[in-house]
Amino acid sequence: MASNKIQFRSIHELKNPALNNKLAQKEFQEEIPVEDFLEDAEKNGSGTSRRDFLKLLGFSTAAVTLAACEAPVIKTIPYVVKPHDIIPGIPNYYASTYFDGFDFASVLVKTREGRPIKIEPNPAAGDLGKTNARAQASVLSLYDNDKVKQPKFEGKDETFDKVDSFVIKGLEEAKAAGKRIVLLSHSFASPTFKKLFAEFKAKYPTAELVTYDAYPYAAGLDAAQEVFGTRALPVYDLKGTELVVSFQADFLGDYNGGGLESSYAAARKPGAAMLRHVQVESNMSLTGANSDERIRLKPSQVNKTLVEVYNAIVGGGSSDKTANDIAKELQTKGSKAVVFADGSKGAQVLAHLINQKLGSVAFTGKANFLKDFDKARFQEFLGWVNAGQVGVLIANNVDPIYSYYKGEDFKKSLSKVPYVIAVADKKNEMYKAAKAVIPVANWLESWGDIEPQSGVYSLMQPTIQKIYKSRQIEESLLVWKNGKNNAANNYYDYLKASATSILGATSFNKALYNGINTSNNTTMLSYAGGNGAQAVAEVSGFKPSDLELVLYTKTAMGDGTQANNPWLQELPDPITRMSWDNYLTMSPKDAERLGIDNDLNARMQLDGSIVNLTVNGVTIKDVPVFVQPGQAEGSLGLALGYGKKNSGATADTGVNAYPLFDGSNLAISNVKIEKTGEDHEFAGIQLQNTLMGRYEIAKEVPLADFLNVAFDDEHKGWNRPLEYHTISGALPARKIDLWDAFDDTDGPHFNMSIDLNSCTGCGSCIIACQAENNVPVVGKEEIRMSRDMYWLRIDRYYSARQKVEVYEGLKEGMAVPELYGTAFNKEGGALNHPADNPDVIFQPVMCQHCNHAPCETVCPVAATSHGKQGQNHMAYNRCIGTRYCANNCPYKVRRFNWFTYNLNDKFDFNMNNDLGRMVLNPDVVVRTRGVMEKCSLCIQMTQTTILEAKKEGRIVKDGEFQTACSKACTTGSIQFGDMNDKESEIRKLYADNRRYYLLEEIGTKPNVFYHTKVRNRVEK
Repeated sequence: MASNKIQFRSIHELKNPALNNKLAQKEFQEEIPVEDFLEDAEKNGSGTSRRDFLKLLGFSTAAVTLAACEAPVIKTIPYVVKPHDIIPGIPNYYASTYFDGFDFASVLVKTREGRPIKIEPNPAAGDLGKTNARAQASVLSLYDNDKVKQPKFEGKDETFDKVDSFVIKGLEEAKAAGKRIVLLSHSFASPTFKKLFAEFKAKYPTAELVTYDAYPYAAGLDAAQEVFGTRALPVYDLKGTELVVSFQADFLGDYNGGGLESSYAAARKPGAAMLRHVQVESNMSLTGANSDERIRLKPSQVNKTLVEVYNAIVGGGSSDKTANDIAKELQTKGSKAVVFADGSKGAQVLAHLINQKLGSVAFTGKANFLKDFDKARFQEFLGWVNAGQVGVLIANNVDPIYSYYKGEDFKKSLSKVPYVIAVADKKNEMYKAAKAVIPVANWLESWGDIEPQSGVYSLMQPTIQKIYKSRQIEESLLVWKNGKNNAANNYYDYLKASATSILGATSFNKALYNGINTSNNTTMLSYAGGNGAQAVAEVSGFKPSDLELVLYTKTAMGDGTQANNPWLQELPDPITRMSWDNYLTMSPKDAERLGIDNDLNARMQLDGSIVNLTVNGVTIKDVPVFVQPGQAEGSLGLALGYGKKNSGATADTGVNAYPLFDGSNLAISNVKIEKTGEDHEFAGIQLQNTLMGRYEIAKEVPLADFLNVAFDDEHKGWNRPLEYHTISGALPARKIDLWDAFDDTDGPHFNMSIDLNSCTGCGSCIIACQAENNVPVVGKEEIRMSRDMYWLRIDRYYSARQKVEVYEGLKEGMAVPELYGTAFNKEGGALNHPADNPDVIFQPVMCQHCNHAPCETVCPVAATSHGKQGQNHMAYNRCIGTRYCANNCPYKVRRFNWFTYNLNDKFDFNMNNDLGRMVLNPDVVVRTRGVMEKCSLCIQMTQTTILEAKKEGRIVKDGEFQTACSKACTTGSIQFGDMNDKESEIRKLYADNRRYYLLEEIGTKPNVFYHTKVRNRVEK
């Protein structure tokens, strides 16, 4: 059955049907000046590029041999005395806890020769072990060359001894004068840290612990305080839920502390009880992109709809049709429904009260302790500072000057504090304002514990010696409490003693080995209050305006804690597919009305208008505007966490939106924009890789058809197997072959399954692949030139409903916009423009490891060949960079090394300094300039698994074979395994009726297959 949708990747592709062909022609641009290729040997690792070398010598055996020898030889020095726990070539894994003040995950840290190189989820931790893109990338933040490297006093390098003397002097003076000693820290759910601070306060009675978070979750915590009587975020589990309705809540992102992806995916398993997801929002969020039905409204209208739904649920009734429809669905599902809301305290109170009325089973009663910001207490602290009552201020890796909306006022008030000490990792604003600076230890260098939620206790252990002269805040508190050179200043001993009282019968070493353990904190939340009338008044009090702004956090950047991490800056946003930027998102209709442009230049690169943004009298200058399909008219979106000055070269990217955020309300009215007349150069990757043929690349089917129509039905089948008509009659596509098949039943034969229904587009797999396979960062300029080096990408497709069969329209020569122009709904009115509110599908694409690979047949030196285990191999030292393989690849998954990306000042990222290169995986070669590279299905990992089993004299168990992306996938969308194991999960997935191959009609016979996306809604 032909699809009743057309897919497009951007508005420009929708407007111009010929754009796809233009993009294909521009796939390999030749616009680099010759001098860029012929750079000196010291910079690029070779005197002459392969391309120019081969032009001179031709494709001779001598040329191939010499070209393979240009990589420099770097000699290594063996151990003098080898550590007992390190075997060269064998990785060690340590269970630990990733916590940086914003994100949390129980993880396994992979180390090689004492260097942490990879973060893996801790399988024992379940949902608390799932790693997002930021957790995966955090290992690179350990090797940040822009870190503060040693203690400072009055701007000069100093010893810990001198700094500690200064601090202790200040503490004693403040104690004697009765002035307050304030430790200003991010949320820190560590019972041992709090115990230590209590002892510190016993010595210095005026000491106060004040929490400050850049992204503070104040609205959610205030709502929880009112409804549950406890200042802790509630924990939800969607596994038993059949309906979720979300009002502005990006619950697949950072809403409520995150962590709902895996239970969401489990509930979305196609079937009669499949979770239905309705999203009411302004921005096109990651959560909204995954919804079955998305209702786009500006923030004031979202608030109005939420109030009307609340009124309908609690019995007051509503005259709003949209709200009544939502309320009716919620009441029908009852306890199997749940409502989320974000944007303000009132909105979240209403959501809690609706869930209480429904008796939602998604509410577990557990408490999330990871966030504990209290706005009232922080305002009290500011009052102390302004009144000159603070004698000592110790800032634990927080920078309110950057992230507090009145940061400049705070900066001025610091002059009233005699002793300002910054425990900092960067030379940021707090660093500059402090007299003494202590470099903070990275979480991979630290001991610690975290109590993330009720009944859970997680330990953190160092996986490397401190790289520089840094110290965690707990070590400093011990020194300042006990005095210098005291035997009791060892934080490991202190932690061990504290943890023993929490762990009970479990030994400390066993708990450390587990990483995650049970806690004696059994705090549970229950509904105890909530003023619905007051919440309605607050939400209804939001004043509508012509333009309304919604602030949000991006998947890659979060609150900006890791803004200097180039992996995260380059990671394309899952919705816009732009990297190295934040921007004002705007609807196509508003852009047209306001004269805002997003245009493609002759190189198919995106340029956009720049505006000055004014919100309630505060102006942010030079903000680029991105025209976003699905953005609600009258609304704008802007990401927080960008524009960090003095925090490293990479962090100074984009504009700082924190001056607009009061810490509670994410939606703001009274917004004005003014065009500057300048244009911004965007760096996007969505339009770079063109797949031959655009029909049913990412398949989808309504749930009703999935349940009631046979997948292979001759007329209505939604996933009919592809057949070819031959002289012998119709035959399945995979049965037709020009080559004799070889025996692949001896040993493993690898396949990968990707379920489009559970892929949320989060990008953790991309960063995991980058870390595992030494994929370089190329920077904004090269991304803009369509030269990203990712081995794995997640294509984002928009799709929109229509009433004309695509094939029939194309037969009549109709262009894509014309097809939409002829579509009408049941009432006879024209359908909305497809860019107004499109559906979204995320599709991970990597090398498909074709059994009949087009790349292999055109390689003149056999650098790429097929292995018996199903992997398409690359012999990098044979590759001469002709790029024939990339031209012949229909999936566009091969990357060409235009430059040497390591030890090259043009790419001044982690591979250009000794510290940054410590993250490199020694099991994967760092490719040189002039070669092709691509996904290998992590052959180093599969071979290690085979060898381990061989040494132990056993067969490999199902689930042992993994790739970096399958391990990192938070929803289980990516599965990897051995097809020759008849009991394996991959065999079961292969037998699923939703299985299909990408571009199956061209006969490449991939070893990667996909599963059709199912939407739980009635198609209109």
